[in-house]
Amino acid sequence: MTTMTASHLVSRWSGALWSGALGICAIVAVIRPAEADPRAVVELFTSQGCSSCPPADQIIGDLSKDPSIIALSMPIDYWDYLGWKDTLADSRFSARQRAYSRMRGDREVYTPQVVVNGSTHVIGSDRAGIESAIGKTDKGTGVMSVPVTMSLAGKQINVSVAASNEPAVSHGEVWICSIAKSVPIAITRGENRGQQVTYHNVVRSLLKVGDWTGRSESWTVPIENLTRDGVDGAVVYVQDGSRDKPGSMLGAAYTSLH
Repeated sequence: MTTMTASHLVSRWSGALWSGALGICAIVAVIRPAEADPRAVVELFTSQGCSSCPPADQIIGDLSKDPSIIALSMPIDYWDYLGWKDTLADSRFSARQRAYSRMRGDREVYTPQVVVNGSTHVIGSDRAGIESAIGKTDKGTGVMSVPVTMSLAGKQINVSVAASNEPAVSHGEVWICSIAKSVPIAITRGENRGQQVTYHNVVRSLLKVGDWTGRSESWTVPIENLTRDGVDGAVVYVQDGSRDKPGSMLGAAYTSLH
């Protein structure tokens, strides 16, 4: 195991498949609208087997209370061999973290790592660094400039992405995450043995909704496609690029499912 500052470093790529393409249709009802126009999407790549991660997990909990920030925890699986198998980890999150690294042109993949607005990475326990990255990325072309709304209507979630006001911003992929807002885990082995750590806004599923082409578009997602034990919220984001070549975050929205 290699250490980078107070964090873990890994460089081996492993691919993963993402699924769940959904059809386009019109929004027919608006109920319980989500918060609109957040200024940042903050993704934390974390691990129950990483002794440097609990402070970062707490920071994500704090950021999750700020309605202007969409904070997400994406537990990775590449430290599972160290003596504790992360109970929330998903190989797709490891693949996403490595895709970000390739797009930046570096090999800086570690835990705890935060990626802000799809572009800038920061050590996850560096609160000041995260705030600085939010301010820095907010100045990028099109970053978090596209209004996204999400609402519940019966047994479906309605997603709407507005037209772009910037000519340079004309395409992106639309994804929906189901999240568990608070997940306490008692860790009995590995670097964090004996601790109970609470993980916040943990992504439990990630489905592609569709492709946005710069025009106003809308989709519906059956709630049954997102529900599983512990899920109580959903996040939709629009991101430049693709699954394998992720770019800047263009817009996002959050809603509670209860």
